[in-house]
Amino acid sequence: MQKAKRHIKRTVIGVAGSVVLVIGVIAIPYPGPGWLIVFTGLAILATEFAWAQRVLDFAKSRYDGWTEWLKRQHVTVRVAVLAATGLVVLVTLWLLNVYGLISGWLQLPFDWAESPFSR
Repeated sequence: MQKAKRHIKRTVIGVAGSVVLVIGVIAIPYPGPGWLIVFTGLAILATEFAWAQRVLDFAKSRYDGWTEWLKRQHVTVRVAVLAATGLVVLVTLWLLNVYGLISGWLQLPFDWAESPFSR
């Protein structure tokens, strides 16, 4: 009976941690806590899986390295990174047809706002 409970607990933690991790990866380019969600998902998985702890340690060190590198860069590099991130967000919102929905709600004749996937 204990073995079954342990297996169920491990499965639930695996599924929950994986879901949180995937949501975090999707949220990374958007303003907000994308990386925090990723690290939370990995931390959940790390409670049961040794590989997740290794990935969490690796990801934390890379993230810290990236932020330290970015802090040392000239302001133009930091602005370029910010602009690239903003562009990723805008293109993703367009591909998800957010602009098309808003255009439709406001009854605006902006055909360009529709995602190519919604046509």
